[in-house]
Amino acid sequence: MLINHPLLGPRDAQEFTYLGDASLINRPDWQAEDAQEQFHDYLYLRDNPAGLHRELWFHETGDRSWVVVTRDTTTHEITKVELARDVARSLGRSK
Repeated sequence: MLINHPLLGPRDAQEFTYLGDASLINRPDWQAEDAQEQFHDYLYLRDNPAGLHRELWFHETGDRSWVVVTRDTTTHEITKVELARDVARSLGRSK
C-alpha cells in the first residue's frame, strides 16, 4: 500500500506506523465537569467501520510527521492524506 505523503510524495506504508482513529486528535477537555467520562470514552471506545475511515499514521522511518489518512477499510484505497497538524488546526487546536 502506498501513502501519498503531502510533503514527500508516495511512500510505502511500511515506513509508517498505524496509530488508530484520527478522532484521537480531538482530545477532551481535562477541566470539564464530566472529564472522567469523556476520557473513558476517548481512551476505550472505538468504532470499527466498514468503508471510509480517517486514520492517524506516524511516518516513523521518514520525516517523523503525523498524517491523517482517509482510507476505505474494505478495499484499502486511500482517498486523502493530510498533515495531522493541519487537521488539528482546523479543529481549533494549536499543536
